Formats: sequence, structure tokens, C-alpha cells
Amino acid sequence: MSELQTPFYLIDIAKLRGNMEKVAYLRERSGAKALLALKCFATWSAFDFMRDFMDGTTSSSLFELRLGHEEFGKETHAYSVAWADHEIDEAISYADKIIFNSLSQLDRFGDKAKGITTGLRLNPRFSTSGFDLADPARPFSRLGEWDISRLEAAMDRISGVMIHYNCENGDFDLFDHQLTRIEAEFGDILQRLDWVSLGGGIHFTGEDYPLDKLADRLKAFQEKFGVQAYLEPGEASITKTTSLEVSVLDIINNGKDVAIVDSSIEAHMLDLLIYRETAKLPQDGDHEYQIAGKTCLAGDIFGDGRFVRPLQIGDRISIADAAGYTMVKKNWFNGVAMPSIAIREEDGTIRLVREFPYDDYKRSLS
Repeated sequence: MSELQTPFYLIDIAKLRGNMEKVAYLRERSGAKALLALKCFATWSAFDFMRDFMDGTTSSSLFELRLGHEEFGKETHAYSVAWADHEIDEAISYADKIIFNSLSQLDRFGDKAKGITTGLRLNPRFSTSGFDLADPARPFSRLGEWDISRLEAAMDRISGVMIHYNCENGDFDLFDHQLTRIEAEFGDILQRLDWVSLGGGIHFTGEDYPLDKLADRLKAFQEKFGVQAYLEPGEASITKTTSLEVSVLDIINNGKDVAIVDSSIEAHMLDLLIYRETAKLPQDGDHEYQIAGKTCLAGDIFGDGRFVRPLQIGDRISIADAAGYTMVKKNWFNGVAMPSIAIREEDGTIRLVREFPYDDYKRSLS
């Protein structure tokens, strides 16, 4: 690994296997299907490995949809908050199933989609999100239909619904409670459907999660309403599998020790900055440093780490959990070199799969 120039994202296949085996077990025991949520993770060099454990992909845009169709295959679900006129025909050509966000989109494009399975997004008006920015059930949410009369107006044109209301939910009892509420409030509609997607955000690959309870609950839900259930694991698929490898460029003291690295939280781990979270840095020593990025943004700070010995210029630091909502959000802010992508195979060998040279930066502009 020392031969690779930092920064780079490192996907560990052995760790990915652990998550994938839990996904496969849940599918087998529950009968539910699992689709990779490309909005969270779309690094298609890992798809050849993941494909055997999952049923396909789900998307949030035309480009994600096409990527899933071309590189993952299997079931390809198409969703967008709003399809444009110039997108819809191409989207339908890639999709096995299209899920419209609103009744008005269904009214507008439903006839075009008659050749494939069609659904609608249902907003239950509650969620597990504690952060307004990410809450799909926030006041005046544009994400899905909730009015029963509007849902009824779609029933002769859809065969299923997507209900995305979980967000980093590692609490099975909360999941069970909210699914029971959905059954009570929308049971008459669910009884008339063929499939229901419960979206993503269920952290079922986390340590000590009661996977058997989740599987049995999903199985009971499917049997009660006679539907095929889908899950859309994004973060659950790739949690704890990937690191961002960086190098120390400078060390300063402005009242505390600060190590400046050849990366940037705004450019390379933007989701943490948006949600005001700190990166997962080493915490295994007595020598504390603030780890900061190299852009001109004053708040370009990964967080505080603790190290077993004083840091030196040239030292490498591994920042954990750098896959979900991270690699898909990397950008060219300040023209900082974008991290390469490497994969560690299960035999320990590391291969570089993608670099992003100056020409990629130049082509992203005009």
C-alpha cells in the first residue's frame, strides 16, 4: 500500500463480504429482496463481487439508473423526485420497475411506462431521521404522496409503493413499531398491491443487530399483505468496508497540534461536513492532533485523532468508513487532487482501479 500515492479510497473486499453475507442471509430467511442504493455507493468496480449477494440496484436519477443497468444488471429500479420530458423514454429503456414520486408525475408519464412495472412513492409522514435536512417526512415534504384520496386515484395504475422512512435506524424495536403503524394506517392499500419497497436506512449489518427478528418481521409483513418486500440498503451494504488513506503534509501549532493532510473533508468526505460530523480517525494513543484538509476553507477539518507516537511529515493516516455518501459526493473544490480508488482483495493484494488526473478536472469544467 505504501507504493500508492495518497489520497486514495481503499475498499476492503473481506470486510465487504461480511456485510454481503448478512444481506444474503436476510434475503434467504425473510424472502425479501435487496437492492443496492446507488445514491449511497456507486463504485462499480465492486459490483462484480456484490452482484452474487443482492437482487439489483435502485436509483435516484437517470445516470444512476443507467449505471445500475449497465454495470450491475439484475433488477433495475428507477426512481426520481421528478423526471424530465427528455429523460423519461431513456429511463424506461433501462428500468425493470419505475417508481414515480407524485401522482402528477404518474399522470404525466404513466402511459409511457405501461410496458414495465410501475409504482408510486408513499410518504407515511413520519421517519427515524433526527436531522431536518435528511428527514423525508419533514413539514411540506415533496417526497411522495400521503393523502389517501390521491393514493386511491393511482391504484388502477400501480402495482406497488416505495416507503422510505428509515435513516441510520439501528433500533429494531423502532422499526417494528413504525412498520406496525404503516400497516394500520395504509393496510387497505397494501392489501391491493403486489410489492412494497421499505427503502433503505435500516442498519441491519451493524454489530449486535437482531437480524433474525428483522427477517421474521419482514416475512410476516409479506405474508399478511401478500406482497414482495424490497429493501434498499446503501450504508448497510458498505459500512466499515472502506477507508480514505491520506498523508501528512505539514504540522503546525496554533494552540493545539494540527496535521494538514493531502485531502479535504469538503472535497472528499462532504457528507460529514454537511451533517456536522467528524471523521473516524485513529484514537489509540496519547498524542492528539487536529487533522485538517489542505483547501482554503477555514473549516476544512476532519476532526481530532490520537496516535501512539508523534506524527511526522510524510506519515500516513487511515480515515475509516469512507464509502457511504462519500465517494459519490467527491468533488474538485480548490482543484485538490481527487482520491484514487483501490481495492484490497481477500488475499491481501491491493490493486489500483481508478485515478483522476488533471484532464478529469479540466473536463469537469469548460
